[in-house]
Amino acid sequence: MWPLVNGWEAILLGLVQGLTEFLPISSSAHLSIVGQLIGSDDPGAAFTAITQIGTETAVLLYFRRDIRDICVGWWRALRGDDGTDWRSRMGAANEHARMAWFIALGSVPIVVLGFLFQDAIETKLRNLWITVAMLAIFGLILGWADSVGSKTRTIHELTPRRAIGFGFAQSLALIPGVSRSGGTITAGLLMGFTREAAARYSFLLAVPAVLGSGFYQLAKSITEPPVAGSAGFGATLLATVIAFVVGYLVIIAFLKIVSQYSYKGFVYYRLGLAAVVAVLLLTNVLDATA
Repeated sequence: MWPLVNGWEAILLGLVQGLTEFLPISSSAHLSIVGQLIGSDDPGAAFTAITQIGTETAVLLYFRRDIRDICVGWWRALRGDDGTDWRSRMGAANEHARMAWFIALGSVPIVVLGFLFQDAIETKLRNLWITVAMLAIFGLILGWADSVGSKTRTIHELTPRRAIGFGFAQSLALIPGVSRSGGTITAGLLMGFTREAAARYSFLLAVPAVLGSGFYQLAKSITEPPVAGSAGFGATLLATVIAFVVGYLVIIAFLKIVSQYSYKGFVYYRLGLAAVVAVLLLTNVLDATA
């Protein structure tokens, strides 16, 4: 019988998920590392995806008015309230409808790549040496983007091409250590968006992909036997609830931080974490392929 995550471990992993999901430091990397350090091994891609339902529910709550306006605007434009020609139905005269299409367009890369490389994502790409490399490399790229980006564009200046750019950046987060918010925020900064605009769009863009992945993995966990070393359903549910509460508080704090400060602190943190994990791997405290 394989060891399953118990109640206290679930609470800890839920806290880790909630604290790290929205920061550009990779929640999947932290769950993998902390899971091993507490003796439960890597809790697995399914655990990560399902607990993200909790943090994305926090996004739905915090951005409820934005999401309501986007959904209502999209539906009104689609049914012809702004005009019956195809441009009007696609949101030419409705900013909220355009945002809905941009989010849909930006979600395509991660859906396609996630489907094509599902096996590698759940196995080979979870190697902690890959995580170490991604933490360091994308930490440096984030710092570079924050220093060279013009930071002048607002979220209202999205275009289809920029939406696709955000989407491909988000898909990089399929590799633990990259960070979903880190990838999209980096792309936004390189495209000239302000720190706050890049962060807000990162949250909105993640909703369809993360909820879709989470509910897919939830359905799999119910219909298929558990993988050796994975977390049980009860522990996963507890961690998801904890992640929701903590994640909501982190959203509030993070948006305030990025509106006033640079991402330099997160860059240093990523580099420091990469160094610590490398040492733990070299000393056999962590197993790269647990």
